[in-house]
Amino acid sequence: MEAFVYASHAMRVRFERGCRSRVAEEAELLGLKNAMVLSTPEQEGQASEISDALGKRSAGVLAVARMHTPTDVTERAVDELAKVGADGTVGFGGGSTIGLGKAIAIRTGIPQIAIPTTYAGSEMTPILGQTKNGVKSTLRDARVVPACVLYDVECTLTLPPAASANSGLNAIAHAVEGLYSRDRNPISKLQCVDAVRALIEALPVVAKRPGDIEARQKAQYGAFLCGLALGHSGMALHHKLCHVLGGAFDLPHAETHAVVLPYAAGFNAEAEGLEPIRELFGEAGIGAGLWDFARLLEAPASLAEIGMPESGVEKAADLAVASPYWNPRPFGREDMAGLIGAAFRGARPEN
Repeated sequence: MEAFVYASHAMRVRFERGCRSRVAEEAELLGLKNAMVLSTPEQEGQASEISDALGKRSAGVLAVARMHTPTDVTERAVDELAKVGADGTVGFGGGSTIGLGKAIAIRTGIPQIAIPTTYAGSEMTPILGQTKNGVKSTLRDARVVPACVLYDVECTLTLPPAASANSGLNAIAHAVEGLYSRDRNPISKLQCVDAVRALIEALPVVAKRPGDIEARQKAQYGAFLCGLALGHSGMALHHKLCHVLGGAFDLPHAETHAVVLPYAAGFNAEAEGLEPIRELFGEAGIGAGLWDFARLLEAPASLAEIGMPESGVEKAADLAVASPYWNPRPFGREDMAGLIGAAFRGARPEN
Protein backbone atom coordinates (compact mmCIF):
# COMPACT_ATOMS: atom_id res chain seq x y z
CA MET A 1 0.00 0.00 0.00
CA GLU A 2 1.39 3.37 -1.03
CA ALA A 3 1.58 6.14 1.55
CA PHE A 4 -0.99 8.90 1.09
CA VAL A 5 -2.48 12.00 2.73
CA TYR A 6 -6.23 12.48 3.02
CA ALA A 7 -7.37 15.84 4.40
CA SER A 8 -11.08 16.14 5.19
CA HIS A 9 -13.03 19.39 5.52
CA ALA A 10 -15.47 20.22 8.30
CA MET A 11 -18.83 20.26 6.53
CA ARG A 12 -22.39 19.06 7.04
CA VAL A 13 -24.03 17.55 3.94
CA ARG A 14 -27.74 16.85 3.66
CA PHE A 15 -28.80 14.78 0.63
CA GLU A 16 -32.59 14.65 0.70
CA ARG A 17 -35.46 15.53 -1.59
CA GLY A 18 -37.16 18.70 -0.35
CA CYS A 19 -34.44 19.59 2.17
CA ARG A 20 -34.23 23.20 0.96
CA SER A 21 -37.37 23.82 3.06
CA ARG A 22 -35.29 23.03 6.15
CA VAL A 23 -32.70 25.72 5.52
CA ALA A 24 -33.79 27.61 8.65
CA GLU A 25 -32.90 24.56 10.76
CA GLU A 26 -29.43 24.50 9.25
CA ALA A 27 -29.02 28.24 9.78
CA GLU A 28 -29.99 27.79 13.41
CA LEU A 29 -27.40 25.02 13.86
CA LEU A 30 -24.77 27.47 12.60
CA GLY A 31 -26.06 30.25 14.85
CA LEU A 32 -27.03 32.45 11.91
CA LYS A 33 -29.59 35.14 12.67
CA ASN A 34 -29.37 37.34 9.57
CA ALA A 35 -28.24 35.36 6.49
CA MET A 36 -28.17 36.88 3.02
CA VAL A 37 -29.45 34.68 0.19
CA LEU A 38 -27.21 34.89 -2.89
CA SER A 39 -28.15 34.11 -6.49
CA THR A 40 -27.76 35.21 -10.07
CA PRO A 41 -30.32 37.71 -11.42
CA GLU A 42 -31.94 34.85 -13.38
CA GLN A 43 -32.61 32.83 -10.20
CA GLU A 44 -33.79 35.68 -8.01
CA GLY A 45 -37.36 34.37 -7.89
CA GLN A 46 -36.30 30.96 -6.59
CA ALA A 47 -33.85 32.59 -4.20
CA SER A 48 -36.75 34.57 -2.76
CA GLU A 49 -38.43 31.27 -1.87
CA ILE A 50 -35.29 30.29 0.06
CA SER A 51 -35.43 33.65 1.81
CA ASP A 52 -39.03 32.94 2.78
CA ALA A 53 -38.02 29.52 4.12
CA LEU A 54 -35.38 31.21 6.28
CA GLY A 55 -38.07 33.42 7.77
CA LYS A 56 -36.82 35.74 10.49
CA ARG A 57 -33.24 34.56 9.85
CA SER A 58 -33.17 36.09 6.37
CA ALA A 59 -31.40 39.34 5.49
CA GLY A 60 -33.00 39.32 2.03
CA VAL A 61 -31.79 38.37 -1.44
CA LEU A 62 -28.72 39.67 -3.25
CA ALA A 63 -29.02 38.55 -6.88
CA VAL A 64 -25.70 39.78 -8.29
CA ALA A 65 -23.64 36.60 -8.83
CA ARG A 66 -21.83 36.45 -12.15
CA MET A 67 -19.83 33.90 -14.08
CA HIS A 68 -16.12 33.59 -13.19
CA THR A 69 -16.62 35.54 -9.91
CA PRO A 70 -15.43 39.04 -10.89
CA THR A 71 -13.71 40.69 -7.92
CA ASP A 72 -15.56 43.98 -8.40
CA VAL A 73 -18.90 42.20 -7.98
CA THR A 74 -17.63 40.53 -4.82
CA GLU A 75 -16.48 43.82 -3.31
CA ARG A 76 -19.88 45.39 -3.92
CA ALA A 77 -21.57 42.36 -2.38
CA VAL A 78 -19.39 42.61 0.73
CA ASP A 79 -20.44 46.24 1.10
CA GLU A 80 -24.13 45.29 0.82
CA LEU A 81 -23.78 42.59 3.46
CA ALA A 82 -22.10 45.03 5.81
CA LYS A 83 -24.96 47.52 5.39
CA VAL A 84 -27.57 45.00 6.58
CA GLY A 85 -25.35 43.33 9.17
CA ALA A 86 -25.48 39.88 7.53
CA ASP A 87 -23.79 37.17 9.59
CA GLY A 88 -23.78 34.49 6.91
CA THR A 89 -24.82 33.64 3.36
CA VAL A 90 -27.00 31.05 1.67
CA GLY A 91 -25.90 30.48 -1.92
CA PHE A 92 -28.69 29.21 -4.16
CA GLY A 93 -27.48 28.33 -7.65
CA GLY A 94 -24.57 26.93 -9.62
CA GLY A 95 -20.87 27.64 -9.66
CA SER A 96 -21.28 31.40 -10.11
CA THR A 97 -23.36 31.80 -6.96
CA ILE A 98 -21.36 29.32 -4.91
CA GLY A 99 -18.22 31.15 -6.04
CA LEU A 100 -19.59 34.47 -4.82
CA GLY A 101 -20.35 32.92 -1.43
CA LYS A 102 -16.80 31.62 -1.21
CA ALA A 103 -15.31 34.96 -2.25
CA ILE A 104 -17.38 36.70 0.43
CA ALA A 105 -16.35 34.12 3.04
CA ILE A 106 -12.63 34.54 2.50
CA ARG A 107 -12.98 38.32 2.79
CA THR A 108 -15.28 38.40 5.82
CA GLY A 109 -14.97 35.07 7.61
CA ILE A 110 -18.74 34.58 7.77
CA PRO A 111 -20.13 31.03 7.32
CA GLN A 112 -22.03 29.91 4.25
CA ILE A 113 -24.74 27.43 3.36
CA ALA A 114 -24.81 26.17 -0.22
CA ILE A 115 -27.88 24.91 -2.09
CA PRO A 116 -26.56 23.80 -5.51
CA THR A 117 -28.86 23.74 -8.53
CA THR A 118 -26.32 22.37 -11.04
CA TYR A 119 -23.67 19.66 -11.10
CA ALA A 120 -20.66 22.00 -10.91
CA GLY A 121 -19.48 20.62 -7.56
CA SER A 122 -17.85 23.84 -6.36
CA GLU A 123 -19.73 23.60 -3.07
CA MET A 124 -17.57 20.63 -2.03
CA THR A 125 -14.14 22.16 -2.61
CA PRO A 126 -11.75 24.57 -0.88
CA ILE A 127 -11.06 26.08 -4.32
CA LEU A 128 -12.01 29.59 -5.40
CA GLY A 129 -11.51 30.99 -8.87
CA GLN A 130 -11.77 34.77 -9.29
CA THR A 131 -11.42 37.07 -12.28
CA LYS A 132 -9.81 40.49 -12.32
CA ASN A 133 -8.98 42.47 -15.46
CA GLY A 134 -9.68 39.46 -17.67
CA VAL A 135 -7.34 37.12 -15.79
CA LYS A 136 -8.73 34.27 -13.72
CA SER A 137 -6.67 33.11 -10.75
CA THR A 138 -7.28 30.24 -8.39
CA LEU A 139 -6.63 29.83 -4.70
CA ARG A 140 -7.05 26.92 -2.33
CA ASP A 141 -8.09 27.75 1.23
CA ALA A 142 -10.17 25.87 3.81
CA ARG A 143 -11.91 29.14 4.71
CA VAL A 144 -13.97 29.04 1.50
CA VAL A 145 -15.54 25.63 2.22
CA PRO A 146 -19.28 25.94 2.97
CA ALA A 147 -20.28 24.90 6.48
CA CYS A 148 -23.38 23.17 5.15
CA VAL A 149 -24.54 21.88 1.76
CA LEU A 150 -28.14 20.97 1.00
CA TYR A 151 -28.57 18.62 -1.96
CA ASP A 152 -32.23 18.82 -2.92
CA VAL A 153 -32.95 17.08 -6.22
CA GLU A 154 -36.00 19.28 -6.75
CA CYS A 155 -33.65 22.26 -7.17
CA THR A 156 -32.20 20.63 -10.29
CA LEU A 157 -35.47 19.82 -12.07
CA THR A 158 -35.63 23.18 -13.84
CA LEU A 159 -32.06 22.84 -15.15
CA PRO A 160 -32.56 22.47 -18.93
CA PRO A 161 -31.22 19.32 -20.62
CA ALA A 162 -28.45 21.26 -22.38
CA ALA A 163 -27.30 22.92 -19.17
CA SER A 164 -27.53 19.57 -17.37
CA ALA A 165 -25.26 17.99 -19.97
CA ASN A 166 -22.66 20.75 -19.80
CA SER A 167 -22.73 20.86 -16.01
CA GLY A 168 -22.47 17.08 -15.83
CA LEU A 169 -19.46 17.03 -18.15
CA ASN A 170 -17.93 19.73 -15.96
CA ALA A 171 -18.37 17.38 -13.00
CA ILE A 172 -16.83 14.45 -14.90
CA ALA A 173 -13.78 16.63 -15.55
CA HIS A 174 -13.24 16.91 -11.79
CA ALA A 175 -13.23 13.13 -11.43
CA VAL A 176 -10.96 12.50 -14.43
CA GLU A 177 -8.38 14.95 -13.12
CA GLY A 178 -8.82 13.59 -9.61
CA LEU A 179 -7.72 10.16 -10.81
CA TYR A 180 -4.32 11.34 -12.04
CA SER A 181 -3.90 14.24 -9.64
CA ARG A 182 -0.60 14.61 -7.82
CA ASP A 183 -2.56 14.46 -4.55
CA ARG A 184 -4.76 11.49 -5.43
CA ASN A 185 -5.35 8.87 -2.77
CA PRO A 186 -7.28 5.59 -2.44
CA ILE A 187 -10.35 7.34 -1.05
CA SER A 188 -10.58 9.93 -3.82
CA LYS A 189 -10.02 7.19 -6.41
CA LEU A 190 -13.10 5.33 -5.20
CA GLN A 191 -15.08 8.58 -5.29
CA CYS A 192 -13.95 9.44 -8.81
CA VAL A 193 -14.71 6.06 -10.35
CA ASP A 194 -18.15 5.82 -8.72
CA ALA A 195 -18.88 9.40 -9.75
CA VAL A 196 -18.05 8.91 -13.43
CA ARG A 197 -20.11 5.73 -13.61
CA ALA A 198 -23.10 7.45 -11.99
CA LEU A 199 -22.94 10.41 -14.37
CA ILE A 200 -22.43 8.32 -17.49
CA GLU A 201 -25.53 6.33 -16.55
CA ALA A 202 -27.65 9.30 -15.49
CA LEU A 203 -26.95 12.09 -17.97
CA PRO A 204 -28.37 10.42 -21.10
CA VAL A 205 -31.59 9.75 -19.18
CA VAL A 206 -31.72 13.34 -17.92
CA ALA A 207 -31.24 14.56 -21.49
CA LYS A 208 -34.29 12.61 -22.65
CA ARG A 209 -36.44 12.87 -19.51
CA PRO A 210 -35.46 15.99 -17.52
CA GLY A 211 -38.13 15.28 -14.91
CA ASP A 212 -36.86 11.79 -14.08
CA ILE A 213 -36.22 12.04 -10.32
CA GLU A 214 -34.17 8.86 -10.08
CA ALA A 215 -31.81 9.93 -12.89
CA ARG A 216 -31.57 13.44 -11.47
CA GLN A 217 -30.65 12.09 -8.02
CA LYS A 218 -28.02 9.79 -9.52
CA ALA A 219 -26.53 12.72 -11.45
CA GLN A 220 -26.58 14.87 -8.31
CA TYR A 221 -24.89 12.09 -6.33
CA GLY A 222 -22.21 11.76 -9.01
CA ALA A 223 -21.64 15.51 -8.99
CA PHE A 224 -21.35 15.49 -5.20
CA LEU A 225 -18.65 12.82 -5.39
CA CYS A 226 -16.84 14.66 -8.21
CA GLY A 227 -16.68 17.86 -6.16
CA LEU A 228 -15.63 15.96 -3.06
CA ALA A 229 -12.82 14.21 -4.93
CA LEU A 230 -11.62 17.48 -6.47
CA GLY A 231 -11.60 19.10 -3.06
CA HIS A 232 -9.47 16.32 -1.60
CA SER A 233 -7.06 15.84 -4.50
CA GLY A 234 -6.24 18.59 -6.97
CA MET A 235 -6.27 19.98 -10.49
CA ALA A 236 -4.11 19.70 -13.57
CA LEU A 237 -4.13 20.67 -17.26
CA HIS A 238 -7.87 20.54 -17.88
CA HIS A 239 -8.75 23.05 -15.17
CA LYS A 240 -5.77 25.23 -16.04
CA LEU A 241 -6.98 25.55 -19.63
CA CYS A 242 -10.58 26.21 -18.63
CA HIS A 243 -9.54 28.97 -16.25
CA VAL A 244 -7.38 30.53 -18.95
CA LEU A 245 -10.12 30.36 -21.59
CA GLY A 246 -12.90 31.50 -19.29
CA GLY A 247 -10.99 34.43 -17.86
CA ALA A 248 -9.47 35.64 -21.13
CA PHE A 249 -12.53 35.33 -23.38
CA ASP A 250 -15.43 35.34 -20.88
CA LEU A 251 -16.59 31.97 -22.16
CA PRO A 252 -19.44 30.18 -20.38
CA HIS A 253 -17.98 28.08 -17.57
CA ALA A 254 -19.71 24.71 -17.92
CA GLU A 255 -19.65 24.77 -21.71
CA THR A 256 -15.92 25.45 -21.68
CA HIS A 257 -15.33 22.42 -19.47
CA ALA A 258 -17.58 20.31 -21.70
CA VAL A 259 -15.61 21.25 -24.83
CA VAL A 260 -12.10 21.00 -23.35
CA LEU A 261 -12.57 17.74 -21.40
CA PRO A 262 -12.05 15.24 -24.28
CA TYR A 263 -8.90 17.02 -25.46
CA ALA A 264 -7.26 17.40 -22.05
CA ALA A 265 -8.21 13.85 -21.09
CA GLY A 266 -6.90 12.57 -24.42
CA PHE A 267 -3.62 14.43 -23.91
CA ASN A 268 -3.23 12.74 -20.51
CA ALA A 269 -4.74 9.42 -21.62
CA GLU A 270 -1.74 7.34 -20.56
CA ALA A 271 -1.47 8.88 -17.10
CA GLU A 272 -1.26 6.52 -14.15
CA GLY A 273 -4.60 6.29 -12.38
CA LEU A 274 -6.87 6.48 -15.42
CA GLU A 275 -7.15 2.72 -15.87
CA PRO A 276 -10.80 2.55 -14.67
CA ILE A 277 -11.84 5.25 -17.17
CA ARG A 278 -9.96 3.54 -19.98
CA GLU A 279 -11.99 0.42 -19.19
CA LEU A 280 -15.25 2.39 -19.36
CA PHE A 281 -14.55 3.65 -22.89
CA GLY A 282 -12.72 0.62 -24.23
CA GLU A 283 -11.17 0.74 -27.69
CA ALA A 284 -12.39 4.25 -28.43
CA GLY A 285 -9.91 5.69 -25.95
CA ILE A 286 -10.56 8.22 -23.20
CA GLY A 287 -10.49 11.39 -25.32
CA ALA A 288 -12.53 10.00 -28.19
CA GLY A 289 -14.86 8.20 -25.78
CA LEU A 290 -15.61 11.40 -23.89
CA TRP A 291 -16.04 13.27 -27.19
CA ASP A 292 -18.57 10.65 -28.36
CA PHE A 293 -20.38 10.83 -25.01
CA ALA A 294 -20.59 14.63 -25.26
CA ARG A 295 -22.07 14.28 -28.77
CA LEU A 296 -24.66 11.85 -27.37
CA LEU A 297 -25.65 14.58 -24.91
CA GLU A 298 -25.63 17.21 -27.69
CA ALA A 299 -23.12 19.34 -25.79
CA PRO A 300 -21.14 22.02 -27.68
CA ALA A 301 -18.45 20.46 -29.85
CA SER A 302 -16.00 23.34 -30.20
CA LEU A 303 -14.66 26.51 -28.61
CA ALA A 304 -15.75 28.38 -31.72
CA GLU A 305 -19.32 27.31 -31.03
CA ILE A 306 -19.29 28.91 -27.57
CA GLY A 307 -17.82 32.24 -28.65
CA MET A 308 -14.05 32.02 -28.73
CA PRO A 309 -12.42 33.92 -31.62
CA GLU A 310 -9.96 32.03 -33.80
CA SER A 311 -7.34 34.65 -33.03
CA GLY A 312 -7.59 33.59 -29.38
CA VAL A 313 -5.90 30.21 -29.96
CA GLU A 314 -2.39 31.67 -29.92
CA LYS A 315 -3.17 33.97 -26.99
CA ALA A 316 -4.58 31.08 -24.98
CA ALA A 317 -1.51 28.95 -25.73
CA ASP A 318 0.71 31.75 -24.41
CA LEU A 319 -1.36 32.09 -21.24
CA ALA A 320 -1.43 28.33 -20.67
CA VAL A 321 2.36 28.17 -20.36
CA ALA A 322 2.86 31.58 -18.73
CA SER A 323 2.95 30.14 -15.21
CA PRO A 324 4.07 26.65 -14.13
CA TYR A 325 1.24 24.19 -13.54
CA TRP A 326 1.59 20.55 -12.58
CA ASN A 327 0.36 17.90 -15.01
CA PRO A 328 1.17 14.18 -15.26
CA ARG A 329 2.43 14.70 -18.82
CA PRO A 330 4.82 17.63 -19.44
CA PHE A 331 3.69 20.14 -22.03
CA GLY A 332 4.99 23.12 -23.93
CA ARG A 333 3.54 25.95 -25.95
CA GLU A 334 3.36 23.91 -29.15
CA ASP A 335 1.41 21.20 -27.34
CA MET A 336 -1.06 23.77 -26.05
CA ALA A 337 -1.49 25.48 -29.40
CA GLY A 338 -2.30 22.11 -30.95
CA LEU A 339 -4.69 21.07 -28.19
CA ILE A 340 -6.53 24.40 -28.09
CA GLY A 341 -6.64 24.55 -31.88
CA ALA A 342 -8.26 21.11 -32.02
CA ALA A 343 -10.77 22.16 -29.36
CA PHE A 344 -11.49 25.33 -31.33
CA ARG A 345 -12.33 23.28 -34.41
CA GLY A 346 -14.15 20.52 -32.54
CA ALA A 347 -12.19 17.69 -34.18
CA ARG A 348 -12.64 14.22 -32.63
CA PRO A 349 -9.55 13.33 -30.58
CA GLU A 350 -7.49 10.41 -31.80
CA ASN A 351 -7.16 8.78 -28.38
